Amino acid sequence: MDSPAIRYLSGYSQDLQDKAQRLLAENQLGEILQRRYPDAHGLTSANALYDYTITLKNKYLRSSPPVNKVIYDDKIHVVHNALGLHTAISRPHGGKLRAKKEIRISAMFRATPEPFLRMIVVHELAHLREKDHNKAFYNLCQHMTPDYHQLELDVRLYLSHRDLYGDLW
Repeated sequence: MDSPAIRYLSGYSQDLQDKAQRLLAENQLGEILQRRYPDAHGLTSANALYDYTITLKNKYLRSSPPVNKVIYDDKIHVVHNALGLHTAISRPHGGKLRAKKEIRISAMFRATPEPFLRMIVVHELAHLREKDHNKAFYNLCQHMTPDYHQLELDVRLYLSHRDLYGDLW
């Protein structure tokens, strides 16, 4: 089985993977992440998460379809290669089917720094416009969060640390 750093960082350069592996082996990665992101956010309820998500959506994606539900989901786990999910649930409404858009965020992000949560929420919001992880998708993510790529790397580093040593916040 791949080491945690390799599993989450497989798309990155070998130099970066080696550095992350060294920091993990020396148990220094957690300290670095905690200095960069000292506090966990306070958005622990489903209502707070919904309000947070809708604020971002209204600022950047006003013309996109409405989001009907945003929740933390205990069933989403990184093992399944997902940190969040976006779904469209079709429900009968009169004689027509209506699609309800839902965003589910892994419950592990209930106790992480706000930038980590923002990266996951922005990622799922971007899927309202772009279904695939293509250039337009990542451009949209960067439009909503200019440091998106750094945050994505830091989340991956956090996941690597978490696998070995547990939660930081």
